[in-house]
Amino acid sequence: MAVSPSLVVFAIVALMAPPISLAEDFVVGDDAGWSLGVDYDAWAQGKQFFVGDNLVFQYTAGAHSVYKVTGDEFQNCIVPSNMSLGSFTGNDTIKMATAGNKWYICGVSGHCEGGQKLKITVLDGAAPAPAPVAPGPDSTF
Repeated sequence: MAVSPSLVVFAIVALMAPPISLAEDFVVGDDAGWSLGVDYDAWAQGKQFFVGDNLVFQYTAGAHSVYKVTGDEFQNCIVPSNMSLGSFTGNDTIKMATAGNKWYICGVSGHCEGGQKLKITVLDGAAPAPAPVAPGPDSTF
């Protein structure tokens, strides 16, 4: 069976093309969401966050909030006085636009002190694409 030259060219170009990486959505706290009683350090452990990824904070609106804060505000659980810096919908998506350390706290009194706070490091570049699957011995290419 003859292989079409255009098919060979397509295969070579496909193999040489840079991998396409899609942004990933991370639901903070997974099924527990953004709430008290969740170990967010443990949740973030082993995850890699890249520029372009999204953090999704899911919670009951009115019960919690999300504030992006500085490292010092995070350490001391200081809620910014500017309400426009917070999110309050119960389904807040925050896009990771730049690399570096990122800090988030709940602005409800006592919640940050109770552990409702998240620190992550966002890496520059795209997430590594999965390795291509090599054709098996039964492949006819």
